[in-house]
Amino acid sequence: MLPPFLSVCQCHSVEEMWSLFLSLCLFFQPNSAEEVMLLDTTENTSELGWTTYPDTGWDEVSVLDDKGKLIRTFEVCNVNQNARQQDNWLATPFLYRHSAPRVFVTLRFSVRDCASLRTPSPTCRETLTLYYKQADSQRELMRTWVAEPSSGDKETREGWVKIDTIAADKSFSKVEPSSPHQYQPNRYSRINVKTRSFAPLTRKGFVLAIVDSGACVSLMGVSIFYRRCPNTSLYLASYPATPSGAEPTALVPVTGTCVPHSKAQGGTPPRMHCNAEGEWMVPVGGCVCDEGYEPNINGSACLACPVGYFKSVPGSVPCSVCPSNSRTSQEGSSVCECRSGFYRSANDANSSACTTPPSAPVSLTWEYESGDGGVSLRWRPPLDMGGRSEVWYGVVCRICPSPTFTNPTACSWCGEGVTFSPSQTNLKQTKVTLNNLLTRVTYLIQVQAINEVSALSPFPARYGSINFTTSQSVPSTVPMMHQLSRAPDSITLSWPQPDRPNGDILEYQLRYYDKASDMDGAMTVYSETNTVTVNSLIPGSIYAFQIRARNERGYGPYSNTIYFTTLPLEEHSQQIQNRLPLLVGSVMGGAAFLLVVVAIVVVVVFRSKRRESPYSDRLQRYISNRGGIKYYVDPSTYEDPSEAVKEFAREIDPAHLKIEEVIGAAQFGEVSRGRYRPVGRREVLVAVKTLRWGASDRERGMFLSEAGVLGQFDHPNVLKLEGVVTRIPPERIITEFMENGPLDAFLRENEGQFSVLQLVGMLRGVGAGMRYLSERNFVHRDLAARNVLVNSNLVCKVSDFGLSRLMRGLDHNIPTYTASLGSKIPVRWTAPEAFQHRKFSSASDVWSFGVLMWEVMSYGERPYWDMSNQEVMKAVADQYRLPAPHNCPPALHSLMLQCWQAERADRPGFDSILSSLDRLIRHPASLKAEPTRSCSQPLLSPTPTDLSSVVTVSDWLRALRMERYQDEFDRAHLDSLDKVSRLVIEDLQGLGVNLLGHQRKIVSAAQQLRAHLTQGQVEV
Repeated sequence: MLPPFLSVCQCHSVEEMWSLFLSLCLFFQPNSAEEVMLLDTTENTSELGWTTYPDTGWDEVSVLDDKGKLIRTFEVCNVNQNARQQDNWLATPFLYRHSAPRVFVTLRFSVRDCASLRTPSPTCRETLTLYYKQADSQRELMRTWVAEPSSGDKETREGWVKIDTIAADKSFSKVEPSSPHQYQPNRYSRINVKTRSFAPLTRKGFVLAIVDSGACVSLMGVSIFYRRCPNTSLYLASYPATPSGAEPTALVPVTGTCVPHSKAQGGTPPRMHCNAEGEWMVPVGGCVCDEGYEPNINGSACLACPVGYFKSVPGSVPCSVCPSNSRTSQEGSSVCECRSGFYRSANDANSSACTTPPSAPVSLTWEYESGDGGVSLRWRPPLDMGGRSEVWYGVVCRICPSPTFTNPTACSWCGEGVTFSPSQTNLKQTKVTLNNLLTRVTYLIQVQAINEVSALSPFPARYGSINFTTSQSVPSTVPMMHQLSRAPDSITLSWPQPDRPNGDILEYQLRYYDKASDMDGAMTVYSETNTVTVNSLIPGSIYAFQIRARNERGYGPYSNTIYFTTLPLEEHSQQIQNRLPLLVGSVMGGAAFLLVVVAIVVVVVFRSKRRESPYSDRLQRYISNRGGIKYYVDPSTYEDPSEAVKEFAREIDPAHLKIEEVIGAAQFGEVSRGRYRPVGRREVLVAVKTLRWGASDRERGMFLSEAGVLGQFDHPNVLKLEGVVTRIPPERIITEFMENGPLDAFLRENEGQFSVLQLVGMLRGVGAGMRYLSERNFVHRDLAARNVLVNSNLVCKVSDFGLSRLMRGLDHNIPTYTASLGSKIPVRWTAPEAFQHRKFSSASDVWSFGVLMWEVMSYGERPYWDMSNQEVMKAVADQYRLPAPHNCPPALHSLMLQCWQAERADRPGFDSILSSLDRLIRHPASLKAEPTRSCSQPLLSPTPTDLSSVVTVSDWLRALRMERYQDEFDRAHLDSLDKVSRLVIEDLQGLGVNLLGHQRKIVSAAQQLRAHLTQGQVEV
């Protein structure tokens, strides 16, 4: 019967029940010590043949015990002899210890009371003394095994170790002289039983000696043994029989062996300890059955799970029945295999049921979205979820040849023009809206139902389908907006026509609201043209703008939100102050020549200037090109660069600056993103450049000179300096934060995602910033897409003035800057007169702007591809120029070629470039026009990808600079050059290559690779 406390034990899991069961097995398992006999005379009846010394000492005799059984004993009774002769030795044979470090001896003997002697002797004793001597063999003991009695102290005999002196607890007093060896009740009731142990034993064996020093004693039995912990099993581990330790308090550690099909729990072998009494104690750890095995009833073995059962993890839990739709085909299974047509996803546990893909969605319907011209699709979830809870949907769009089509394979893909809201794939909801549909076209829409095991099925996802034919559609989205001008209370905006107007545009609807407020309070303005001025705005505030177009069908969708800021009052006051001297002079001149005809000419000239393109940014101009201009001052002309910083940059209180995280490293320290809250203004995101500790004075001067440059500029397309921290180390330069980073990297990451008009808008922003700098006689010298930063509104700003200098020269029309011979020059962006003669001017910046245009239109392609710098300089000197990038309008390439005129005087100025870009924006159709004349300029051809060292697919992707898609190619098992050479656009879409530019580049390279392989130049 179990102990009472177990009746209230609540086992919360099967594993706990098994642990409890095994503990009970241990509790009730016999664990008594074993005694292994080395010698036992209690049952002997024949002659023992022990060694005695001297011969007159111990006698071996046979006597009858109290049961009348004959036993062999040793007796001695020399109490009246000379005391010096009372040294009688009795030695056992040589005994092997069997690896026992401690041995026990039990003596059964009787002693006569010395007081009962007729003639009491002073040398009479009632004790015995035990000795032992170690040896490796009997031969070692053939020499004299005991010292002579005259050799000295009996307790320090050579080679013998005293165990103990044993005193009798009981003694007898009378012996019949006529029959001393017969049974006498009084004598046998006085038998003493004494047990002693001795250790440590280190050699192979030993001899035990019993020494009499004057007693009258009868030795009736000697038992010599050692104790050991018995062979046992516990917690699925077996432990061998183990002798007890040498010391009485010693615990002998023993490592257990796991039974077959089990392993040590926690990776540490199990242990138990054998104490001096031969009992097991202090178990540490144990074993658990492997996967596919369970412990038997008494916990001594691991049995294989039967067919139809499994066990997925090691442990003491029993096997479980296979979950639904799974089975095992053999014993000892750790997992149940799914039946045909059923699967487990990577996230499913082995103990979960197997499931199937869902059935098709049902009840598909469609309808036009009110006013937007899009089509809304709705459906209901599948009737059979496949045994799973999750489901998502994918939408496939096809264009069919006619409304009466009968074969869906005759329908083609819709292409990238159609957009899906909220998404085309991974839809969680049962609705999707299709926009940008063509008019009078039949569409076939298939809605697939997918769950986590759909990808494991060899069959395509089940789908429901529906078809419809569109009527005339609403206009597409207005691609972009431009800010023409701004004032404290108004902003003038312009925009191009939608790419697909789908008829005549009747009007535009502009929606705007303060960014700090909610969209619910948005205001609306209507315009029949593509320009509007929004009035009654708050100075220095950020406003969000959206626009849409309307045709006979209705309104199209709103454009993306774009943010513009009204002019702060302090900037407006500063502009008025800057214009005041010119206004006063104009009034005085007008008064002096009021009656002169020249005044009429002045008015005419003034009006002609007013007819300048409304797209020019008035914020970036000063009042005149001569008298009122503010020229750039080179900080290097100051003896102490910090003086230029004090003059042109604002000192910032570090308490108003909060650094959030490090985002990169610069030449003189690290660059961080942070937040700056100036007094009386809203908090803004900033970039913080921090001078590293230990920088030299020269490095500090170069670091601060950048702030001395930036602090002199104030233009929407030039990076804005917020201020500096110089009074408290470390020194810092704080600029506005540009979320999208460098222009070249941004374009590469978003290749094919922008319209040509949007790219032209970016170029216009850079051109406006460069016109502002050139008007101040400032040459940038390192204008490239990498040195243009892009913010979240796609506004481009010129930055990185490390190579910039003030232009000086005798020729006022073309001021120049002569660089030192040791300065580094970015050859691919540099005009020929600059890399040949170190002559830099605004005209050389125009050349660089032409290369930047080529970078933008090619989405960040490297100019001159893989040509070396020497090859680039030779080609440019030989009048070769870059060809038009893919899909680049001829008008833009023509403008690039004008920027690359060999004679710098023949190149257009930034004023002229900006006017050309404005004309293209104002008339988008001109971007699609064919060139009016053929180009006589010799053009370079793109260098084909070098396939000589291409051996693997990884090499090929690296040569294309498309390493980002390595994982997608691996998952699709595109592991040979022959396979990738057959890729087409549809294959790349299935791989997840969504950028159109990347698709075209990879397909073009695949075709080149195919031709290369056909020639047998690459082994696959």
